[in-house]
Parts: sequence; C-alpha cells; structure tokens
Amino acid sequence: MNFDTERRRAMKLIAAGLAGASLAPGWLLAADASPMTRPIPSSGQPLPVIGMGTWKTFNVGSDPKLRRARTRVLEAFVEHGGGMVDCSPMYGSSAAVMGFALEQLGHPDPLFSAEKVWTGDGGETREQIARQASHWRIDRFDLVQVHNLLAWEAHLETLREMKQAGEIRYLGVTTSHGRRHRELEQVMEREPLDFVQLTYNLTHREAEQRLLPLAREKGIAVIANRPYDGGGLIKGLQARHSVPAWAADEFDCAGWADFLLKFIVTHPAVTCAIPATTRVEHMHENMRAGRGAMPTPEVRQRMIRHVESL
Repeated sequence: MNFDTERRRAMKLIAAGLAGASLAPGWLLAADASPMTRPIPSSGQPLPVIGMGTWKTFNVGSDPKLRRARTRVLEAFVEHGGGMVDCSPMYGSSAAVMGFALEQLGHPDPLFSAEKVWTGDGGETREQIARQASHWRIDRFDLVQVHNLLAWEAHLETLREMKQAGEIRYLGVTTSHGRRHRELEQVMEREPLDFVQLTYNLTHREAEQRLLPLAREKGIAVIANRPYDGGGLIKGLQARHSVPAWAADEFDCAGWADFLLKFIVTHPAVTCAIPATTRVEHMHENMRAGRGAMPTPEVRQRMIRHVESL
C-alpha cells in the first residue's frame, strides 16, 4: 500500500472520529462504520451482507474451553453488527453450542437465526425444528430451510403452514458444493420461496448462469455458502500470494478476506454470505469485508482475472 493511500485512509478515520479508537489486533475499521445491508426481497427487511456459518466450527461438543472460545467468536460477530447465523441438524453439536453462546451473551439482538430441516421423513418437520430451537434456547427461528433439498416437497408444505401461523418468519431451500443446480432451479421456478442457499465464491461461479438471475427475477434472497470453499481457497491464497496492490485503492481491500467476501456480496442477487471461523481475529476480518468501499462490476471482473492468473 502506498503512502497516499495510507494518508487518505488516516484522514478518513480522523474525520470520522475513529483514529484513537481501541481496535482488536489486525482490525482496521472502515471509515463507513455501518455494515452494508441488503433487503430481503419478500419483506424489505435489511440484512447485513456478512453473516456467520457454523458448519464444523461450532461442532465442539461439551468441551467447556471450546464452548467459551466459540462464545467469543459469536460475541465479536454481534459487536460488529452481524445478523444471520446459519446452522443445521447435520452440524452435530453446533446448535447446542450456539445455544450455550447465546445464553452466555444474554441473547443479543438483532440476531437473525437461520436453521435447516435435514431428514428424509417429511412428517418430522415440526419435531426436528422444535429440537433445534431447544438447542438454540430460543422460541422460534427467523428462517428455516430444507437442507440439500432432502424431502423438500413435504417439508416445504409444513414450513408454509408454520409461516402462515407465525411460527417462522421465512422459508427456503439449500444446496451445497455446487450440486443439484438443475433441481434447485426447478424448485425456484415453481415454489414461493423467501430464501435459497447455494455455493458461490470467486472460483465457483456456476450460479451466475441461471440461479442468481432467477433469484432476482423471482424476488428470492440468496445466501452464499462456502465463500472460502471450505477454507481451502483463502488458506491457499494467503500461503502463496499477497493481495494485489491495486485492490487497496479500488475498494479498501486489506487482505484476502476482503477480496473474496466483497466479490461475493457485490453480486446484485446475493443477500448474504456466511463464512465460518473458529478464531476471533478472523471474525474481525470477515466483518470488515461488509464495510467501506466495494468493487464495481468492472473491478469484479478484474478480480476474477487476477485470481485465475495465479
């Protein structure tokens, strides 16, 4: 980063009254202290574009030390204005660990709770949701999604009933690892959905062809999962390459978390990305990506070309 860029950033911080703030190591708060949000199309409710996943990271069982560590991760997420937290019955003890963390933090508001139904028995929808809510130690979820389209027809019928009764606020379906796109497209075409969750990141952009345009057309919110491709993408980049110097000038890019997440959340169809982490310092980096200047469509294309060239 050159001197002029550093000077401009410092002046922005001073003007915002933030230059003397006490910040966590490695955390540089953007001049715009408000997190970027996107409206949920079916309601207009604003949702911060950086959420939090719990796959693997919160599956720590009853280990008290690890539970306290995950509580600190959630605390950092909340302190930086985080909204959506995503979980699933597939994720082992993650829901119970989330419930522990929420109770330790006094059930902070506003948190957007996103759960999933994951059972081949279409008659177990309500029972599984009730178990997950008990693990979370909450009364109801904001969003319930059918995980990986498993028995989706039966589950969606029940979820519609629950939404109408005010037992949940939103419903949706999910896929992961870039699979079952054709089936997801068919569900999006025929079903009234509030959300879809799918894999979308800088090196896995298949969803741009049909699914993301269809979501915009149908007014469906999109949650981007695997933003770091399960961690392998960002770890590989960090180990072998520096962020290009031009990225700092173009969109306040301080590291690969900024680079990868800002690419995702500036697609016009994406509502929220859900990176997962076990470390507080990485949560700071993730949340920074939802603030400050964002890449333009032209810069996004440059970002693609750069990563493809590495």
